[in-house]
Amino acid sequence: MDVLISEVGPRDGLQMLGFALPLQVKEDWIAAEAAAGVREIEVGSFVDYRALPQMADTAALVAHGRTIPGLTVAVLVPNLRGARAALEAGAHKLSIPLSVSEVHSKRNVNRDHAQMLSEIKAIRAAVDAVPEADRPHFEVGLSTAFGCSIAGPVAERDVVRLAVAALEAGAAEVGLSDTTGMGDPATVRSRIRAVRAEVGDRLTGVHLHNTRGLGLANAFSALEEGIATLDASLGGLGGCPAAPGASGNIVTEDLAFMLEAMGHRTGVDLDRLMAVRDVIRPALGDEPLHGFTPDAGLPQRRVPAA
Repeated sequence: MDVLISEVGPRDGLQMLGFALPLQVKEDWIAAEAAAGVREIEVGSFVDYRALPQMADTAALVAHGRTIPGLTVAVLVPNLRGARAALEAGAHKLSIPLSVSEVHSKRNVNRDHAQMLSEIKAIRAAVDAVPEADRPHFEVGLSTAFGCSIAGPVAERDVVRLAVAALEAGAAEVGLSDTTGMGDPATVRSRIRAVRAEVGDRLTGVHLHNTRGLGLANAFSALEEGIATLDASLGGLGGCPAAPGASGNIVTEDLAFMLEAMGHRTGVDLDRLMAVRDVIRPALGDEPLHGFTPDAGLPQRRVPAA
């Protein structure tokens, strides 16, 4: 199966740092991952930069990403204002978070469900006003779809209800996000099936965190359900400022190795991907880069899929 690894490190990974990486380091990171075969990179988010100064150079990163042939340049937008900035910058893909937990939504984007659905409708109208040839893809990520570290368990029926509502409001597709790392393989499978029963193949991806060590197991469960877009972050960088205790994403290097070892096609050159760590490591200071595959190294002899 062809699987798209969507790199979210430059956005999700860096938003948790207490400092901002230099623009040149970010540009070198994006270029190196694209050269390693990663076809989609979320380069940043159009947010209030007073709250997240790490994202202040997102427009410049969009411009840089657009110069790389074959790369889909994705960004996160929390509202219509952010979407307008993303449209002006020329991003290829816009993603807006719709938290299933309304408590998390209010803390994360200062809006309840009704307000977020209104934002989605307004963004749809803004996107449709762009000439069709330049029109970006617009998706909704259902945050806290597997549980909320503030409010607790999240009902599956609410995940389904908001997935349907997001599509009716104008999203082209939806994804499920394990924002707090509370998911497990059985729940991932159940929620994918429940949402797909209502929206079909318009559920396209999952965004999984490795907070409790189940990230790859959850990714495997999603793969078994036919999900072919998986988010990951180089070195497992990341987390959510609005979700206490949420640690980093699935390690891109570990995910790519698992997929290739299973015979899935990612288009990623594993050796070149491992080398990307050297691009950002000097700028991270004491911030650790995680990953079992980088620590162990690639096997001496990898048998290609038949």
